[in-house]
Amino acid sequence: MGKTWVLDTGTKGTGASVVPLERERPRRTGTPERIFVPPKPRPRAPEPPAPRVSRRFKVIDVMTRETLAEDVDARATVELLRDVHSIVDVRISVWDRDGQRWRLLTLGEQRAIWDARHR
Repeated sequence: MGKTWVLDTGTKGTGASVVPLERERPRRTGTPERIFVPPKPRPRAPEPPAPRVSRRFKVIDVMTRETLAEDVDARATVELLRDVHSIVDVRISVWDRDGQRWRLLTLGEQRAIWDARHR
């Protein structure tokens, strides 16, 4: 049986040459080398959420600019609103921990607290 020839293009600048197939592919001897495949990494356990801190509210009377309550929880705020005649008579703010300041609630947020006073 004759030799099988292949075109070797691995030369630099001199062009390709024809070489026997045996020279192109080295023969394997012995047992093949084992390939190490690392195991897939285990997913990390999710961090437990930070404990939820209750919100603190501040209620101001619009007419007198008097602070009716400051640094009270939601339950105390709802109790205080039971004595208020209308939602527009007070301004309700919540303490913003990120900004370290009082943030005035939107009308929708104030309405949610206002509606809770009848429950």
